[in-house]
Amino acid sequence: MSSSLDVLEKGAVHASNPHINYSQTNGYAAPRPSKIANPGTLGLFSFASTTLILSLYNLGTRSITHPNVVVGMAVFCGGLAQLLAGMWEFPKGNAFGATAFTSFGAFWMSFATILIPGSGVGAAYTSAEEFDSALGIYLTTWAVLTFLLTIATLRKNLALITLFSLLTLTFIVLAGGAFSGIANVTKAGGGLGVVTALVAYYIGLSELLSAEDQALFHLPLGTFSKN
Repeated sequence: MSSSLDVLEKGAVHASNPHINYSQTNGYAAPRPSKIANPGTLGLFSFASTTLILSLYNLGTRSITHPNVVVGMAVFCGGLAQLLAGMWEFPKGNAFGATAFTSFGAFWMSFATILIPGSGVGAAYTSAEEFDSALGIYLTTWAVLTFLLTIATLRKNLALITLFSLLTLTFIVLAGGAFSGIANVTKAGGGLGVVTALVAYYIGLSELLSAEDQALFHLPLGTFSKN
């Protein structure tokens, strides 16, 4: 009787969870290998594209002084796409990727909220100086978070160390520009942001090519050898 109940139970579980196999020897569940593709390229490309656009605005490219066109990118590309990439990193067991992508997805969504007039964030400030100080604190906080992530990259590879070090410096310089109100400081942050975006593109392309069976070439990341 017990064996019949076991068969019925397994059949019910398999009907609701067809991805689970059962060993022929002991009857215990044996999950199949994960079919989740590497979400790293999606997260990196989304981050790089949004960062590049905003950084070019910070540089004053083509005399652009209003960055609001980046709002759509910040919500859907830098925000939503990175957030999804972070969620997909969790089942892959990549705590660093999950934390970084989810955090910066949230960053871009929060930054977009600041720029959306209907949010009332900007309108709540009675003076430009107060708003700039609040923005400086916001950017400083993200510099701290990025620095902590940089520490976690120190035994991963040179490319990630470079990326997060540049991003930390970018946040610091942009925060300095917000606190001081000096346009050239903000432009310097924009220049650092452009370089950061290019490094992110490089890492994203490297991961994309490594996932291909017949890639034309591969890009080294400077991975450290494991002792």
